[in-house]
Amino acid sequence: MFMGEYHHNVDTKGRIIVPAKFRDHLGESFVLTRGLDQCLFGYPMEEWQQLEEKLKGLPLTKKDARAFTRFFFSGATECEIDKQGRINITSPLQQYAKLEKECVILGVSNRIEIWSKNLWEEYFTDSEESFAEIAENMIGFDI
Repeated sequence: MFMGEYHHNVDTKGRIIVPAKFRDHLGESFVLTRGLDQCLFGYPMEEWQQLEEKLKGLPLTKKDARAFTRFFFSGATECEIDKQGRINITSPLQQYAKLEKECVILGVSNRIEIWSKNLWEEYFTDSEESFAEIAENMIGFDI
């Protein structure tokens, strides 16, 4: 399971350090793709394969299903962690998530998320203000 919040910088070559606590769970390589809310999602291979199977099962005749799978898979790339614990983030993914320098890497259960520091702070502030309301809406999910 992934959890926690870590702050790192993207260098001029598009590399970022993956927190040591996440490296073992991610394995030698993992999949990085466009996430929701303008961040990146990183999945260990086993999690990615399970997600891929679920997405394959979506009906091809549904416009939203086609759009979501296109969005999700077209941005996907396999990342390998180098000896310094870094990965290289492709230019399209950097642009999508607005990764310029300061970043936040989150552990979110079965995946990691990589955020621009500015976007994360904005998202967190907005969500923090309505956290009680969000929690109330989660009651139906048996949490």
